[in-house]
Parts: sequence; structure tokens; C-alpha cells
Amino acid sequence: MKSFSNTYIFVFSTIMVVIVAALLSTAAMVLQPLQEKNIEIQEKRNILSSIRIKSSAKDAEELYEKYITGSFVINTVGEEQEGVDAFEIEMGSQMRKTLEQRTLPVFVSSLEDGRKIYIVAVHGKGLWGPIYGFVALNEDFTTIYGTNFNHDSETPGLGAEINTDWFGAQFADKKIFNKNREFISIDLVKGGADPESLNEIDAISGGTLTSDGLEKMLYDCLGSYQTYFKNQMKNNK
Repeated sequence: MKSFSNTYIFVFSTIMVVIVAALLSTAAMVLQPLQEKNIEIQEKRNILSSIRIKSSAKDAEELYEKYITGSFVINTVGEEQEGVDAFEIEMGSQMRKTLEQRTLPVFVSSLEDGRKIYIVAVHGKGLWGPIYGFVALNEDFTTIYGTNFNHDSETPGLGAEINTDWFGAQFADKKIFNKNREFISIDLVKGGADPESLNEIDAISGGTLTSDGLEKMLYDCLGSYQTYFKNQMKNNK
């Protein structure tokens, strides 16, 4: 009797494990498209934020279609890559490649005043994990129009401040090239930036390592695009 009881418990437990595993697998398959759609919508919201367009989950796609009028992918010598979707490029994996192997997304926005804004992706390391976002440039390809930065695990009130409005607002009208068209990126200055500087902004107080990571991210990622930027400057003469 005891042996029968143990066998019954074992068989019942095995059946339950199989049933639960099947249910979890089915739920994951059903929910995956929804999860992927949510990720896509959030990415569109982040791109819109870099051009100072506020959006919600409900209106993000409509606003994206209105303001993002083009996209393409380039390599680091500025050549456009055919058959590649800019929205599918994962910048983190690209930055783990050598410079020559990277493919880089570019999004084009047409504002209501007729200006075109060019949006590029950035990805780097903060204090506790990845930091990432978008930088939007004016048609001169050197003046920043806006930014959007995000993180997975930076410290609240310190490094996490990179995705606040006050921090992002500092980047507007800063330059990533000097007057001689030399790439200078953006410097995050501890203790206060020089208000007359072309490319300095205030680092986050108490968030030194996150600020350092963001500064390096901008140098590495924007630097990857610099040949393309310089080519466009020549064409715009």
C-alpha cells in the first residue's frame, strides 16, 4: 500500500510539473508579441523625447509616424547600408564590435518649422549597468538639439538623474565639434561647467561614476559617427 501511495504521488507530481511547464510555455508564447510591442513603443517614445516631443504609450506610434520621417543605417565610414532596418539595430552589441565592424542607426525627424533633425543612438556602461539613449543633432551635424538617456540600475537620486529633464536640458545647443571641425564630444564637468564652453555641462552631483560612464559613452558612440557627420558638413557648405 505504501509503495502504491509513493508511486501515485510520484506520477501525480510528474504530471503536474509537465502541465505547469506547458502552461508557462504557452503563456510566454502568447505574451511575447505583446512584450515586444511594448518594447517597440518605449523605444519610439525615447526617440521622440530626444527631439523634445512628449508622448504616452497611447499616442507614441501616431507621433512617431508624424515626426520621424526617415531612417537608415551607415557604417563608420559613412556609407549607407542597404537592406538593414535602423530600428532593429541594437547599439550595445554594435559597441562590442571593432570600429570597422559597426553598423549605426540614423533617424530623421522633420519638425513643424521645416527643420530636419538627425537622431543617433548611444550605449555605454554606468556605475551598476548599461546606460543608453539617443542624441538629436541639428542640420549642421555639430549642434545638439536634444537628448534622451536611460538606465537599468543606476542609483536613485544620483546616477539615475541622467533621465531627468533638468539633466537633459543642459545638452541643448552644445557642440560636438569645435570651430576647426575637430571632434570634441561633450565633457561632464564636476563642480560646474563653464557657461561659455562649447561642450561642457554639469556632471551629476554624487553621481561621478555614472557621469564618467556617460561622458565615455558619448565620446565612443558619437565618435563612431564622426566620419558621417564630417561628410555631411562638407555637403552642406
